[in-house]
Parts: sequence; structure tokens; C-alpha cells
Amino acid sequence: MTANVGTFDRVARFALGVLLVLAPFVGNLALFQSTLATVIAVVVGAVMIATASMRFCPLYRVLGIRTCGL
Repeated sequence: MTANVGTFDRVARFALGVLLVLAPFVGNLALFQSTLATVIAVVVGAVMIATASMRFCPLYRVLGIRTCGL
């Protein structure tokens, strides 16, 4: 796997991923009263954290996007 996620993208993904994982449990938003919304938020957040830590995004590879330097 060749890195295709740059530094700014990694930080943004990690921050948003942590927010999505924690929001259903910390916040008292009406959106997260549904179990489905909670599961979706946690799964998407975990995927974002994983792609940030690996510096590789499979969707970026398919689309030919690369946000890191050569």
C-alpha cells in the first residue's frame, strides 16, 4: 500500500473520526437516539481513524487522488 493521504488530510480524518466515534456516547443529540445512526457514526469514525493511521485510503486509490507529496 503506497501512502496517498497527506498530513493535513490525516489530521482532519483523525479529528473527524474521533468526533464521530465519541459523539453518540458523549453528546445528547436526538440524532443518536437511533441505534442505526450510532452504529453508522462509530463505523465511519473507525474507518476514518484507520485510514488516517495507515496513510492509505482505498477510495482515493480508485479515484486516483493523492493528497501527500511524492
